[in-house]
Amino acid sequence: MAVDELQAIIQRCQILEEADFKGEDFNLFQVAGQKCLEDGYAAQLLEVIQNEKNKVIIKNMGWNLISPLVRCIFMYKQEDDKREHCLRILEQLAQLCNPKELFLGLLEQIEQTSGEQVCQTVMLLLQPLQTVLLKLQNKKAYSVGLSLAMIMNQLTPLPVPYTKQQIQEDKLGLCQCCNAVVDFAKPFVNEVVKNMEKSSEYNDTELKEELIKFCMKSLKYPLLTAQLEQLEGIEEHPFRHFATEIIDILWNLGELIPLMFVRHKGKSPAWEDQELADIERKNSADSLACLSYLVFVQHFGVECLPVVFSPSYLLLCNMTHIEVLLKRTEESVLSKGLDLLESCLLRMEDNSLLHHYLEFRDFINVPQDLVKIMTLCPMEHMRKKSLNILQLFIDKFDTEGKYTLFRCLLKTSNHAGVEGYIIKNIKDQIHLALTKEYDNIWFTGHHLISLLDLVLSLPEGAETDLLQNSDRIMASLNLLRYLIIKDCESDNQTGVWTTLGKIEQNFLKPLRVGLNMSKAHYEAEIKNKKENRKEAHSSNTVCSVTVSGEKMPPMTTGMQLQVLHSALFTFDLIESVLARVEELIEVKTKAVMDEN
Repeated sequence: MAVDELQAIIQRCQILEEADFKGEDFNLFQVAGQKCLEDGYAAQLLEVIQNEKNKVIIKNMGWNLISPLVRCIFMYKQEDDKREHCLRILEQLAQLCNPKELFLGLLEQIEQTSGEQVCQTVMLLLQPLQTVLLKLQNKKAYSVGLSLAMIMNQLTPLPVPYTKQQIQEDKLGLCQCCNAVVDFAKPFVNEVVKNMEKSSEYNDTELKEELIKFCMKSLKYPLLTAQLEQLEGIEEHPFRHFATEIIDILWNLGELIPLMFVRHKGKSPAWEDQELADIERKNSADSLACLSYLVFVQHFGVECLPVVFSPSYLLLCNMTHIEVLLKRTEESVLSKGLDLLESCLLRMEDNSLLHHYLEFRDFINVPQDLVKIMTLCPMEHMRKKSLNILQLFIDKFDTEGKYTLFRCLLKTSNHAGVEGYIIKNIKDQIHLALTKEYDNIWFTGHHLISLLDLVLSLPEGAETDLLQNSDRIMASLNLLRYLIIKDCESDNQTGVWTTLGKIEQNFLKPLRVGLNMSKAHYEAEIKNKKENRKEAHSSNTVCSVTVSGEKMPPMTTGMQLQVLHSALFTFDLIESVLARVEELIEVKTKAVMDEN
């Protein structure tokens, strides 16, 4: 019987001194103890462990029971008495065993768990692990750091619940586990805080650094990808609670403000491997970006911030974090970047952001990232939101800033729709310049002429793909039509009349030639398709066609003809505006000549 075997080993070891225990004794104790647990004699094993006479034996050998004990706890049902006995054994081992040995045994058990049992195992062992760590005297900071790192490494592969239903179900127990880990860390946070209060020159920073590392890891996972908006029907959102706790820890350790406003704080690990150094830098950037989102968008810990910072300084501090978030493709992370940028911009008044800020790399990169989201993101609501935020970004700059930003986006966007949108913005700024009393040197005179050289041009002259560039061309023609109507040749505030010859040579004439060529090509293509359809005696023949340099998916001849007619309609639209512009130029020029 398993209990008899265990009693025999106990009696044999009771007469030995602690120093005389051999490896064989440890093995026999482990095998007998494991058999007791597996055969259902947990109550008898508990009695043996609680017996004062066996204190020395349990101190040295008890940690060997951790692995079979955890297996049995998960094997029994919640209401089973045997499970309760196993839990009490675990509690006793935490009190009686050698802290160093038990610490290693508990960590090994956490490291070996995987899949659906990760959170269950971690939550089961957190309390005994905390008890053991509080007893440790030597290398305490290292042991706490190792424990937190091991736990977070085991949790990280688990998917983060995102929808309301997933959060409520908490299928793997991650929501509950994350908050349990914070509770596990609190005694060590309190210890650091007490030591800091005792002495302003508190030098033992090892434990503090380990706790900061834990907070940084928590910001990257799970908080960076977690849904953190208030959800109706969930009284206490588990990830919002977790975020609050992490912010509180950083505040209590005196690190919240330095992390947010002092760049490159602290020493980065000196990695010999450059790849490892890059990973560390990226992880830190993700964590700090999430921290800014929590404070400035969700307002966790915002009451701790000094109220002396200007909105433009807050935007400057956050632009690096915004760029980090906008580079990601996951909706949960990308949306945080857009929300953070929007939050910072809404704090500012229109036209208040000085053009000097565009000298910072981030202020050029972020609008370019917005353009990429607008044009490449598969989620329509994200594309629309990016467009709205880009306009908000433009509105905040002073006149010179807008001018510089427009030039930059026209050169870098490589997207006709975006270019058309920027040209419409240029037209709005010119309108303001012409209708307001004060001088605006950036959207009139020689500065505007320089900008018009970019706007009123065709990338490849007459051979430009007019269909692909139709949005830009229409916006350019509308701008030119506005300038000719609004700015009299006698005033010539915009300078358009001075440079009209150049505009006709570089834009209007090549556009006319390109239109004639494109219309002839598409009309010939339509004629060919109709003839081919007659020959085939069927309109359902499937074939391919190339439009705007791209091969279309297989379509019937009828569908292809629809596409070709749609292209012709676009050319007719461009031609009608072009004809109106040419007519206005001719009328205005003739009127001036008549006056002269």
